[in-house]
Amino acid sequence: MEKSITVEELKRYENDFIGSRSKKIAMNAVAVSGIVKAATNNNALRENRHAYSIELKQGKITDQKQSGRCWMFAAMNVMRFDIIKKLDLEDFELSQNFLLFYDKLEKSNYFLENILETLDEPTNGRLISFLLQAPLGDGGQWDMLCGLVEKYGVVPKEAMPETAASCATRELVQFMTVKLREFACTIRKEHAAGTHTETLRKKKDAMMQTIYDMLCIALGTPPKSFTFEARSKEDQFVRDTDITPLEFYEKYVGWSLGDYVSLINAPTADKPYGKTYTVKMLGSVIEGRPVKYLNLPIEELKNAAIAQMKDGLPVWFGCDVGQSSLRDGGILDMNALKADELFGTTFGMTKAERLDYGESLMTHAMVFEGVNLDENGKPTRWRVENSWGDKAGKDGYYVMSDRWFDEFMYQVVVHKKYLSDEQREQFEQEPVMLEPWDPMGSLA
Repeated sequence: MEKSITVEELKRYENDFIGSRSKKIAMNAVAVSGIVKAATNNNALRENRHAYSIELKQGKITDQKQSGRCWMFAAMNVMRFDIIKKLDLEDFELSQNFLLFYDKLEKSNYFLENILETLDEPTNGRLISFLLQAPLGDGGQWDMLCGLVEKYGVVPKEAMPETAASCATRELVQFMTVKLREFACTIRKEHAAGTHTETLRKKKDAMMQTIYDMLCIALGTPPKSFTFEARSKEDQFVRDTDITPLEFYEKYVGWSLGDYVSLINAPTADKPYGKTYTVKMLGSVIEGRPVKYLNLPIEELKNAAIAQMKDGLPVWFGCDVGQSSLRDGGILDMNALKADELFGTTFGMTKAERLDYGESLMTHAMVFEGVNLDENGKPTRWRVENSWGDKAGKDGYYVMSDRWFDEFMYQVVVHKKYLSDEQREQFEQEPVMLEPWDPMGSLA
Protein backbone atom coordinates (compact mmCIF):
# COMPACT_ATOMS: atom_id res chain seq x y z
CA MET A 1 0.00 0.00 0.00
CA GLU A 2 1.15 3.53 -0.81
CA LYS A 3 1.91 5.84 2.12
CA SER A 4 0.71 8.91 0.25
CA ILE A 5 -2.68 9.62 -1.32
CA THR A 6 -2.45 8.70 -5.00
CA VAL A 7 -4.26 10.23 -7.99
CA GLU A 8 -6.10 6.94 -8.47
CA GLU A 9 -7.35 6.97 -4.87
CA LEU A 10 -8.53 10.57 -5.17
CA LYS A 11 -10.48 9.64 -8.28
CA ARG A 12 -12.07 6.70 -6.49
CA TYR A 13 -13.04 8.88 -3.51
CA GLU A 14 -14.60 11.44 -5.86
CA ASN A 15 -16.54 8.87 -7.87
CA ASP A 16 -17.88 7.30 -4.71
CA PHE A 17 -19.09 10.69 -3.45
CA ILE A 18 -20.69 12.00 -6.64
CA GLY A 19 -22.38 8.66 -7.16
CA SER A 20 -24.27 9.01 -3.88
CA ARG A 21 -27.53 10.97 -4.01
CA SER A 22 -27.78 11.22 -0.20
CA LYS A 23 -24.26 12.61 0.16
CA LYS A 24 -24.94 15.35 -2.40
CA ILE A 25 -28.18 16.27 -0.64
CA ALA A 26 -26.26 16.48 2.64
CA MET A 27 -23.62 18.70 1.00
CA ASN A 28 -26.25 21.13 -0.26
CA ALA A 29 -27.97 21.24 3.15
CA VAL A 30 -24.70 22.03 4.93
CA ALA A 31 -23.79 24.68 2.33
CA VAL A 32 -27.02 26.54 3.06
CA SER A 33 -27.55 25.90 6.78
CA GLY A 34 -24.25 24.78 8.31
CA ILE A 35 -23.48 21.42 9.93
CA VAL A 36 -25.41 21.79 13.20
CA LYS A 37 -28.65 23.03 11.64
CA ALA A 38 -28.46 20.44 8.86
CA ALA A 39 -27.94 17.69 11.44
CA THR A 40 -30.56 18.93 13.93
CA ASN A 41 -33.13 16.30 14.85
CA ASN A 42 -36.51 18.01 15.12
CA ASN A 43 -37.90 15.12 17.16
CA ALA A 44 -35.45 15.93 19.95
CA LEU A 45 -37.35 19.17 20.57
CA ARG A 46 -40.58 17.17 20.92
CA GLU A 47 -39.16 14.41 23.09
CA ASN A 48 -37.35 16.64 25.61
CA ARG A 49 -40.09 18.67 27.26
CA HIS A 50 -39.40 21.36 29.84
CA ALA A 51 -41.65 19.71 32.43
CA TYR A 52 -40.51 18.02 35.63
CA SER A 53 -41.97 16.16 38.60
CA ILE A 54 -39.46 17.96 40.87
CA GLU A 55 -38.89 21.61 39.96
CA LEU A 56 -37.19 24.33 42.01
CA LYS A 57 -37.95 28.02 41.56
CA GLN A 58 -35.01 30.38 41.06
CA GLY A 59 -34.50 34.10 40.47
CA LYS A 60 -33.90 35.61 37.04
CA ILE A 61 -31.42 33.84 34.78
CA THR A 62 -27.84 35.13 34.99
CA ASP A 63 -25.44 35.92 32.16
CA GLN A 64 -21.68 35.37 32.25
CA LYS A 65 -21.42 37.13 28.87
CA GLN A 66 -18.04 36.82 27.12
CA SER A 67 -16.27 35.22 30.05
CA GLY A 68 -15.41 31.71 31.20
CA ARG A 69 -16.80 32.14 34.70
CA CYS A 70 -19.50 29.43 34.50
CA TRP A 71 -18.13 27.65 37.59
CA MET A 72 -18.48 30.87 39.61
CA PHE A 73 -21.91 31.68 38.22
CA ALA A 74 -23.12 28.15 38.91
CA ALA A 75 -21.82 28.20 42.50
CA MET A 76 -23.32 31.60 43.22
CA ASN A 77 -26.60 30.59 41.60
CA VAL A 78 -26.76 27.74 44.12
CA MET A 79 -25.93 30.14 46.96
CA ARG A 80 -28.36 32.87 45.91
CA PHE A 81 -31.14 30.28 45.84
CA ASP A 82 -30.79 30.07 49.63
CA ILE A 83 -30.62 33.85 50.06
CA ILE A 84 -33.75 34.40 47.95
CA LYS A 85 -35.58 31.76 49.97
CA LYS A 86 -34.41 33.00 53.38
CA LEU A 87 -35.28 36.64 52.71
CA ASP A 88 -38.35 35.94 50.52
CA LEU A 89 -36.90 38.01 47.66
CA GLU A 90 -38.21 38.29 44.13
CA ASP A 91 -34.68 38.14 42.78
CA PHE A 92 -31.09 38.48 43.96
CA GLU A 93 -27.62 38.09 42.50
CA LEU A 94 -24.16 37.84 44.06
CA SER A 95 -21.18 39.70 42.61
CA GLN A 96 -19.25 37.49 40.22
CA ASN A 97 -16.80 40.35 39.65
CA PHE A 98 -15.81 40.31 43.34
CA LEU A 99 -14.71 36.66 43.21
CA LEU A 100 -13.22 37.12 39.73
CA PHE A 101 -10.85 39.73 41.20
CA TYR A 102 -9.59 37.41 43.91
CA ASP A 103 -9.56 34.39 41.61
CA LYS A 104 -7.17 36.14 39.22
CA LEU A 105 -5.07 37.39 42.12
CA GLU A 106 -4.80 33.96 43.75
CA LYS A 107 -4.21 32.15 40.43
CA SER A 108 -1.34 34.53 39.68
CA ASN A 109 0.25 33.78 43.03
CA TYR A 110 -0.36 30.04 42.58
CA PHE A 111 1.29 30.13 39.15
CA LEU A 112 4.36 32.00 40.38
CA GLU A 113 4.71 29.61 43.31
CA ASN A 114 4.56 26.67 40.89
CA ILE A 115 7.33 28.33 38.86
CA LEU A 116 9.41 28.69 42.02
CA GLU A 117 8.82 25.01 42.86
CA THR A 118 9.97 23.84 39.41
CA LEU A 119 13.07 25.95 38.80
CA ASP A 120 15.22 22.98 37.83
CA GLU A 121 12.74 21.58 35.32
CA PRO A 122 13.69 22.13 31.64
CA THR A 123 11.87 25.01 30.00
CA ASN A 124 10.93 22.85 27.02
CA GLY A 125 9.85 19.92 29.19
CA ARG A 126 6.23 18.84 29.48
CA LEU A 127 5.65 20.25 32.96
CA ILE A 128 6.89 23.81 32.35
CA SER A 129 5.21 23.85 28.93
CA PHE A 130 1.96 22.87 30.65
CA LEU A 131 2.30 25.56 33.34
CA LEU A 132 3.00 28.25 30.75
CA GLN A 133 0.18 27.19 28.46
CA ALA A 134 -2.66 28.90 30.35
CA PRO A 135 -1.54 30.32 33.70
CA LEU A 136 -4.61 32.49 34.15
CA GLY A 137 -7.66 31.02 32.42
CA ASP A 138 -11.19 31.89 33.52
CA GLY A 139 -12.09 28.28 34.36
CA GLY A 140 -12.21 26.73 37.77
CA GLN A 141 -13.35 23.94 40.03
CA TRP A 142 -15.74 23.69 42.97
CA ASP A 143 -12.96 23.31 45.54
CA MET A 144 -11.18 26.35 44.11
CA LEU A 145 -14.40 28.33 44.57
CA CYS A 146 -14.60 27.13 48.17
CA GLY A 147 -11.07 28.38 48.85
CA LEU A 148 -11.99 31.85 47.57
CA VAL A 149 -15.25 32.07 49.53
CA GLU A 150 -13.71 30.81 52.77
CA LYS A 151 -10.95 33.42 52.50
CA TYR A 152 -12.76 36.43 51.04
CA GLY A 153 -16.51 35.87 51.46
CA VAL A 154 -19.13 37.07 48.96
CA VAL A 155 -20.97 40.34 48.30
CA PRO A 156 -24.19 41.36 46.54
CA LYS A 157 -23.79 42.34 42.91
CA GLU A 158 -24.48 45.99 43.77
CA ALA A 159 -21.42 46.07 46.08
CA MET A 160 -19.06 45.30 43.17
CA PRO A 161 -20.85 45.50 39.81
CA GLU A 162 -19.59 44.12 36.53
CA THR A 163 -17.16 46.12 34.38
CA ALA A 164 -16.44 45.92 30.67
CA ALA A 165 -13.37 43.80 31.48
CA SER A 166 -15.26 41.35 33.72
CA CYS A 167 -18.01 40.88 31.12
CA ALA A 168 -15.47 40.14 28.39
CA THR A 169 -12.35 38.76 30.04
CA ARG A 170 -10.24 37.91 26.97
CA GLU A 171 -8.30 41.18 26.98
CA LEU A 172 -7.56 41.07 30.71
CA VAL A 173 -6.46 37.44 30.53
CA GLN A 174 -4.31 38.22 27.50
CA PHE A 175 -2.33 41.05 29.12
CA MET A 176 -2.04 39.35 32.50
CA THR A 177 -0.81 36.15 30.83
CA VAL A 178 1.87 38.10 28.99
CA LYS A 179 3.00 39.59 32.30
CA LEU A 180 2.98 36.27 34.16
CA ARG A 181 5.03 34.56 31.45
CA GLU A 182 7.48 37.48 31.62
CA PHE A 183 7.69 37.06 35.38
CA ALA A 184 8.27 33.31 34.96
CA CYS A 185 11.06 34.05 32.48
CA THR A 186 12.68 36.53 34.89
CA ILE A 187 12.51 34.13 37.84
CA ARG A 188 13.96 31.20 35.91
CA LYS A 189 16.75 33.29 34.35
CA GLU A 190 17.79 34.68 37.72
CA HIS A 191 17.72 31.20 39.23
CA ALA A 192 19.99 29.97 36.44
CA ALA A 193 22.33 32.88 37.24
CA GLY A 194 22.55 31.72 40.87
CA THR A 195 20.02 33.95 42.66
CA HIS A 196 18.82 32.39 45.92
CA THR A 197 15.20 31.17 46.06
CA GLU A 198 14.29 33.41 48.99
CA THR A 199 15.48 36.43 47.02
CA LEU A 200 13.35 35.29 44.10
CA ARG A 201 10.35 34.96 46.39
CA LYS A 202 10.82 38.58 47.56
CA LYS A 203 10.84 39.62 43.91
CA LYS A 204 7.63 37.65 43.49
CA ASP A 205 6.00 39.91 46.09
CA ALA A 206 6.81 42.96 43.94
CA MET A 207 5.43 41.13 40.90
CA MET A 208 2.18 40.53 42.76
CA GLN A 209 1.82 44.29 43.31
CA THR A 210 1.80 44.70 39.54
CA ILE A 211 -0.85 41.99 39.22
CA TYR A 212 -2.98 43.64 41.93
CA ASP A 213 -2.74 47.02 40.17
CA MET A 214 -3.80 45.51 36.82
CA LEU A 215 -6.82 43.88 38.46
CA CYS A 216 -7.91 47.12 40.17
CA ILE A 217 -7.67 49.01 36.90
CA ALA A 218 -9.69 46.37 35.02
CA LEU A 219 -12.22 45.26 37.65
CA GLY A 220 -12.30 47.97 40.32
CA THR A 221 -11.25 47.74 43.96
CA PRO A 222 -13.09 45.08 46.00
CA PRO A 223 -15.07 46.38 48.99
CA LYS A 224 -13.87 45.68 52.53
CA SER A 225 -17.35 46.43 53.90
CA PHE A 226 -20.66 47.64 52.46
CA THR A 227 -24.32 48.25 53.23
CA PHE A 228 -26.75 45.53 52.20
CA GLU A 229 -30.33 46.57 51.45
CA ALA A 230 -33.19 44.46 50.09
CA ARG A 231 -36.98 44.34 50.09
CA SER A 232 -38.95 41.10 50.33
CA LYS A 233 -41.98 40.13 48.26
CA GLU A 234 -44.08 40.97 51.34
CA ASP A 235 -42.55 44.48 51.41
CA GLN A 236 -40.25 43.78 54.38
CA PHE A 237 -37.11 45.93 54.18
CA VAL A 238 -33.70 44.62 55.23
CA ARG A 239 -30.67 46.82 55.88
CA ASP A 240 -27.27 45.68 57.16
CA THR A 241 -24.67 48.44 57.45
CA ASP A 242 -20.90 48.14 57.47
CA ILE A 243 -20.95 44.38 56.91
CA THR A 244 -17.84 42.63 55.59
CA PRO A 245 -17.90 40.07 52.75
CA LEU A 246 -17.11 37.22 55.15
CA GLU A 247 -19.80 38.38 57.59
CA PHE A 248 -22.29 38.60 54.74
CA TYR A 249 -21.49 35.05 53.67
CA GLU A 250 -21.77 33.67 57.19
CA LYS A 251 -25.04 35.50 57.90
CA TYR A 252 -26.92 35.09 54.62
CA VAL A 253 -25.50 31.88 53.15
CA GLY A 254 -24.04 30.19 56.20
CA TRP A 255 -22.92 26.96 54.61
CA SER A 256 -20.06 24.91 56.00
CA LEU A 257 -18.37 24.35 52.66
CA GLY A 258 -16.43 21.40 54.03
CA ASP A 259 -19.73 19.50 54.09
CA TYR A 260 -20.00 19.65 50.30
CA VAL A 261 -18.18 16.98 48.29
CA SER A 262 -17.38 16.42 44.61
CA LEU A 263 -18.49 13.17 43.03
CA ILE A 264 -17.16 12.33 39.58
CA ASN A 265 -17.81 9.67 36.97
CA ALA A 266 -14.62 8.74 35.11
CA PRO A 267 -15.05 5.15 33.87
CA THR A 268 -11.44 4.78 32.70
CA ALA A 269 -9.17 1.87 33.61
CA ASP A 270 -6.75 4.08 35.54
CA LYS A 271 -9.42 5.37 37.96
CA PRO A 272 -11.18 2.58 39.88
CA TYR A 273 -14.52 3.44 41.44
CA GLY A 274 -14.66 3.96 45.18
CA LYS A 275 -11.32 5.85 45.22
CA THR A 276 -10.59 9.54 45.67
CA TYR A 277 -8.41 11.62 43.34
CA THR A 278 -6.68 14.96 43.24
CA VAL A 279 -4.59 16.71 40.58
CA LYS A 280 -1.04 18.01 40.83
CA MET A 281 -0.67 21.79 40.61
CA LEU A 282 -4.42 22.40 40.30
CA GLY A 283 -5.69 25.16 42.52
CA SER A 284 -5.72 28.89 43.24
CA VAL A 285 -5.66 29.73 46.97
CA ILE A 286 -2.38 28.23 48.22
CA GLU A 287 -3.72 27.57 51.71
CA GLY A 288 -7.18 26.56 50.48
CA ARG A 289 -8.63 23.08 50.33
CA PRO A 290 -7.15 20.89 47.59
CA VAL A 291 -9.29 19.62 44.73
CA LYS A 292 -10.67 16.22 45.72
CA TYR A 293 -13.05 13.89 43.89
CA LEU A 294 -14.70 10.58 44.73
CA ASN A 295 -15.12 8.47 41.58
CA LEU A 296 -18.43 6.57 41.49
CA PRO A 297 -20.67 4.81 38.96
CA ILE A 298 -22.96 7.24 37.14
CA GLU A 299 -26.13 6.00 38.86
CA GLU A 300 -24.70 6.99 42.24
CA LEU A 301 -24.17 10.57 41.03
CA LYS A 302 -27.81 10.63 39.93
CA ASN A 303 -29.06 9.26 43.25
CA ALA A 304 -27.17 11.89 45.26
CA ALA A 305 -28.33 14.76 43.04
CA ILE A 306 -31.97 13.60 43.19
CA ALA A 307 -31.84 13.23 46.97
CA GLN A 308 -30.60 16.80 47.38
CA MET A 309 -33.25 18.23 45.03
CA LYS A 310 -35.99 16.29 46.83
CA ASP A 311 -34.97 18.35 49.87
CA GLY A 312 -35.48 21.51 47.82
CA LEU A 313 -31.80 22.28 47.16
CA PRO A 314 -30.21 22.82 43.72
CA VAL A 315 -27.05 20.99 42.62
CA TRP A 316 -23.82 22.34 41.08
CA PHE A 317 -22.51 20.10 38.27
CA GLY A 318 -19.89 19.92 35.52
CA CYS A 319 -20.35 18.44 32.05
CA ASP A 320 -19.19 18.58 28.42
CA VAL A 321 -21.84 21.02 27.23
CA GLY A 322 -20.76 21.20 23.59
CA GLN A 323 -21.57 17.56 22.89
CA SER A 324 -24.87 16.74 21.15
CA SER A 325 -26.55 19.95 22.26
CA LEU A 326 -28.89 22.55 20.78
CA ARG A 327 -28.73 26.15 21.97
CA ASP A 328 -32.11 26.88 20.38
CA GLY A 329 -34.63 25.24 22.67
CA GLY A 330 -31.94 24.26 25.17
CA ILE A 331 -31.56 20.54 24.42
CA LEU A 332 -28.85 18.22 25.76
CA ASP A 333 -29.70 14.85 24.24
CA MET A 334 -27.86 12.05 22.45
CA ASN A 335 -30.30 12.37 19.54
CA ALA A 336 -30.22 16.17 19.34
CA LEU A 337 -27.98 15.98 16.29
CA LYS A 338 -28.05 13.28 13.64
CA ALA A 339 -24.48 13.87 12.51
CA ASP A 340 -24.11 10.16 11.81
CA GLU A 341 -26.92 10.30 9.27
CA LEU A 342 -25.65 13.58 7.79
CA PHE A 343 -22.11 12.29 7.24
CA GLY A 344 -23.02 8.67 6.60
CA THR A 345 -20.80 7.31 9.36
CA THR A 346 -20.98 6.35 13.04
CA PHE A 347 -19.50 8.00 16.12
CA GLY A 348 -19.02 5.05 18.41
CA MET A 349 -16.50 5.87 21.14
CA THR A 350 -17.43 4.99 24.71
CA LYS A 351 -17.28 7.52 27.55
CA ALA A 352 -14.01 6.02 28.76
CA GLU A 353 -12.52 6.09 25.26
CA ARG A 354 -13.52 9.73 24.80
CA LEU A 355 -11.72 10.62 28.04
CA ASP A 356 -8.62 8.59 27.18
CA TYR A 357 -8.32 10.01 23.66
CA GLY A 358 -9.05 13.66 24.38
CA GLU A 359 -12.48 13.70 22.75
CA SER A 360 -14.36 14.78 25.88
CA LEU A 361 -13.83 16.34 29.30
CA MET A 362 -15.62 18.73 31.60
CA THR A 363 -16.04 22.09 29.86
CA HIS A 364 -18.92 23.85 31.62
CA ALA A 365 -20.61 24.11 35.01
CA MET A 366 -24.36 24.66 35.52
CA VAL A 367 -27.03 23.96 38.13
CA PHE A 368 -29.68 21.27 38.37
CA GLU A 369 -32.98 22.91 39.30
CA GLY A 370 -35.22 19.91 38.83
CA VAL A 371 -35.67 16.38 37.52
CA ASN A 372 -38.50 14.34 36.01
CA LEU A 373 -39.00 10.95 37.66
CA ASP A 374 -41.06 8.21 36.04
CA GLU A 375 -43.57 5.97 37.85
CA ASN A 376 -40.66 3.85 39.13
CA GLY A 377 -38.76 6.83 40.49
CA LYS A 378 -36.17 6.75 37.71
CA PRO A 379 -35.00 10.01 36.08
CA THR A 380 -35.94 10.65 32.47
CA ARG A 381 -34.83 14.28 32.08
CA TRP A 382 -33.13 16.99 34.14
CA ARG A 383 -33.85 20.72 34.48
CA VAL A 384 -30.71 22.82 33.99
CA GLU A 385 -30.16 26.45 34.97
CA ASN A 386 -27.51 27.91 32.68
CA SER A 387 -25.67 31.25 32.90
CA TRP A 388 -25.79 32.35 29.25
CA GLY A 389 -28.66 34.82 29.61
CA ASP A 390 -32.35 34.28 28.87
CA LYS A 391 -31.90 34.13 25.09
CA ALA A 392 -30.09 30.77 25.23
CA GLY A 393 -32.21 27.66 25.69
CA LYS A 394 -35.78 28.16 26.83
CA ASP A 395 -35.69 31.41 28.80
CA GLY A 396 -32.16 30.48 29.90
CA TYR A 397 -32.96 26.90 30.93
CA TYR A 398 -31.87 23.65 29.30
CA VAL A 399 -33.34 20.16 29.45
CA MET A 400 -30.90 17.24 29.72
CA SER A 401 -31.97 13.71 28.79
CA ASP A 402 -30.99 10.97 31.21
CA ARG A 403 -28.99 9.22 28.48
CA TRP A 404 -26.99 12.40 27.88
CA PHE A 405 -26.32 12.48 31.64
CA ASP A 406 -24.79 9.01 31.31
CA GLU A 407 -22.40 10.01 28.55
CA PHE A 408 -21.33 13.61 29.20
CA MET A 409 -21.86 14.31 32.90
CA TYR A 410 -18.64 14.26 34.90
CA GLN A 411 -19.19 15.88 38.28
CA VAL A 412 -21.86 16.77 40.84
CA VAL A 413 -21.39 18.54 44.17
CA VAL A 414 -23.71 17.54 47.00
CA HIS A 415 -23.89 17.80 50.77
CA LYS A 416 -22.24 14.74 52.25
CA LYS A 417 -25.45 13.83 54.10
CA TYR A 418 -26.79 12.61 50.75
CA LEU A 419 -24.00 10.02 50.51
CA SER A 420 -24.25 6.53 51.88
CA ASP A 421 -22.13 5.54 54.88
CA GLU A 422 -19.86 3.61 52.53
CA GLN A 423 -19.46 6.60 50.21
CA ARG A 424 -18.64 8.95 53.09
CA GLU A 425 -16.01 6.50 54.27
CA GLN A 426 -14.59 6.25 50.74
CA PHE A 427 -14.38 10.04 50.48
CA GLU A 428 -12.11 10.18 53.54
CA GLN A 429 -9.41 8.13 51.76
CA GLU A 430 -6.09 9.72 50.87
CA PRO A 431 -6.53 10.77 47.24
CA VAL A 432 -4.57 9.32 44.34
CA MET A 433 -2.44 12.06 42.74
CA LEU A 434 -3.19 12.60 39.02
CA GLU A 435 -0.86 14.34 36.58
CA PRO A 436 -1.60 18.01 35.81
CA TRP A 437 -2.75 17.15 32.27
CA ASP A 438 -5.18 14.42 33.31
CA PRO A 439 -8.69 15.02 31.88
CA MET A 440 -10.06 15.20 35.43
CA GLY A 441 -7.90 18.29 35.86
CA SER A 442 -10.01 20.17 33.33
CA LEU A 443 -11.64 23.41 34.48
CA ALA A 444 -15.23 24.42 33.84
